[in-house]
Amino acid sequence: MTSLSTHVLDTAHGCPAAGMAVRLAAGDWVLASGVTDADGRCPALTGDRTLSPGRYSLAFDVAAYFRAAGVALPEPPFLDTVTIAFGVAEADGHYHVPLLVSPFAYSTYRGS
Repeated sequence: MTSLSTHVLDTAHGCPAAGMAVRLAAGDWVLASGVTDADGRCPALTGDRTLSPGRYSLAFDVAAYFRAAGVALPEPPFLDTVTIAFGVAEADGHYHVPLLVSPFAYSTYRGS
C-alpha cells in the first residue's frame, strides 16, 4: 500500500501555509482536493487513500493563498498554480511531497 502526504511552508513569512487549496490528480482525473490546515498539511489527501504505481500531480493554488494573506501580487502573478508532477514507482511505500513557496519561487523534494 502506497501512501501520500504533503506539507506547504510559506518561506516569505516563515510559517506553514494554512488555507492553501491543493488538488491531487492522475492525468485529467482529480482524485482528491482540500485545503491546508494550520500546520500546512492537507489531511484530505491522506485519509484511506492508497496510490498505485503511476504518474500523479499535486496542484497548489499559491497566488490565491498569498493574496488572501495580504500580499500584493502583479496581474498576472508570477506563480499562480504550482503543479508538481511526480511518479510513484514503489507498490508499497510512503511518498511525502513538500512545497516551500514564496510569491516568486518554490522548491520541492521527496521527503520522508
